[in-house]
Amino acid sequence: MFKSLLRRLTAPHFLYFYCVLSLAIPNVALCFTEHMPLLACVANVVLPVAVYAWLMALSRDTGKQVWRVFLLIFFAAFQIVLLYLYGRGVIAVDMFLNLVTTNPGEAMELLGNLIPAVGTVIIVYVPLLVLASVSWARHRKEQDETFLKRTRRKALWGGVAGVALIVASYVAYPKDGDFDYRAEDHVYPANIFYNLYLACRESYRTAHYKDNVAQFRFGARSTHPSDTTEVYVLVIGETARADNFQLYGYQRHTNPLLSKTEGLCVFLHVLSQSNTTHKSVPMLLSAASAEDHGRLYREKSLVSAFREAGFHTSFVSNQQPNHSFIDFFGEEADDFVFIRDNADNKAKPTDDVAALTSDERLLPYLEHILAKHRRKELIVLHTYGSHFNYRDRYAQANAVFLPDTPTEAEAKNRPQLLNAYDNTIVQTDRLLHSIIQMLSRQGVQAAMLYTSDHGENIFDDSRERFLHASPVPSCHGIHVPFLVWTSRQYRTANADVMKALQANKGKDVQSNASVFPTMLSLAGIKAQPVADVMHLSLANPSYKCGTRHYLNDHNRSVTLHQAGLDAIDFDCLKAWGIK
Repeated sequence: MFKSLLRRLTAPHFLYFYCVLSLAIPNVALCFTEHMPLLACVANVVLPVAVYAWLMALSRDTGKQVWRVFLLIFFAAFQIVLLYLYGRGVIAVDMFLNLVTTNPGEAMELLGNLIPAVGTVIIVYVPLLVLASVSWARHRKEQDETFLKRTRRKALWGGVAGVALIVASYVAYPKDGDFDYRAEDHVYPANIFYNLYLACRESYRTAHYKDNVAQFRFGARSTHPSDTTEVYVLVIGETARADNFQLYGYQRHTNPLLSKTEGLCVFLHVLSQSNTTHKSVPMLLSAASAEDHGRLYREKSLVSAFREAGFHTSFVSNQQPNHSFIDFFGEEADDFVFIRDNADNKAKPTDDVAALTSDERLLPYLEHILAKHRRKELIVLHTYGSHFNYRDRYAQANAVFLPDTPTEAEAKNRPQLLNAYDNTIVQTDRLLHSIIQMLSRQGVQAAMLYTSDHGENIFDDSRERFLHASPVPSCHGIHVPFLVWTSRQYRTANADVMKALQANKGKDVQSNASVFPTMLSLAGIKAQPVADVMHLSLANPSYKCGTRHYLNDHNRSVTLHQAGLDAIDFDCLKAWGIK
């Protein structure tokens, strides 16, 4: 009986239809998730299914042919996991880039918590590959040549019909209309291959960054007295959304220490221009922004600007190197260290960091740097923050909100996931307070700026989105905290700066556009090549945000409406007082 069943399941006819139908699952699913007009939906099904049918009919050895289209099967499985996570969107450029910039530990940690999505992929696609392997090994081939010829002919006619539907879609939905139809965006898997091309192009440009900026100079100079001792610390958060900060009106006490800290300026209406780390952090560290992203490839970072202005610079990261702009900018510093990779040039803490919890490992390095008592100091700290799995970002002894398990990515676990996430914010509160205490003890002019690269989705509404880096952002994925602390000595010596910071804290802010100029302004650094962005400094009395922009998956600057935010997102932003 088993042999009979196996023979039927490995029959070329069965494998043919099994493969075509399984490949078509994402096409059908995207018609429901992408809010495309009917004509575009039909085009997204007819042409690709015709191509699948034609490809599978090219060979009598159906089992071997299944493996020949393995890339399509892989993309289909990847797409299903993506839709489970974000509810919509195709495999994006950013996701291809994340494959080479995310360490394997993070990836396995995430997959281990996506049981339903991974289970679906296993149930649908693994049997297909196993049965195809058996059929191939047993040399089972399609005997009905007429079937193959007839199928190829029908597939070609289907392809013609699909092309006609795409042309009709371009006519029906022009670029200046409400729905901007583009085949490279709205036909799966053509959009996947287009995004893969863009990812390769981006990787090439990134790989040649150092050559492009080898001769670049800011010509930066400090306007502060040369005998002034000053320390500036930029803390880059990870996956911290302002929604869950007590400082931003959250009902839970997630900032018990910062809420009582003197000298803290809280900027209330801040959005990130990207919901991905590898895009957001380079913009935070440079003069690039969504509106002028191209300068990222031809200019250096604020680390170099401070260094030119006479500052000793340090870059300490609690994330692993990933051969991206974050690494390149870190390497511009006099001293740099990537704690998780144990790769550094000089910076060594005096304490054993292994026993410390997550971002607390940064503190011995900071203490070691401050102990040098240099006249001019810039320190950049890149945290691991609130990155999933939240439960691993703090010691259990420090957990405030319980229960914080289970952590599997399922909507039913939202209460526990939220508890764990809020515990990470408490951990961040503790970290920032410790940094402020260290700086206060120096008794010098000091300032700390903290913001996060992006926010996070935690099954917040009916869309049941989770995590970040979705091709279509949400309000929770881009709403970030932005804090500036200054020492008593700094406030006394820089009254004009303090007045501007206070005047601007209620205004709209695009974090990626404002961190670079604000850091330069705090330190009194002037640099002609970036004079055009200094009006975006929050220490500038003439600061004005302008129209908000978002850097989409194809590195195009778009408005929030064009980025795909839903009505529920705009209602949420309005409730937070964000225009």
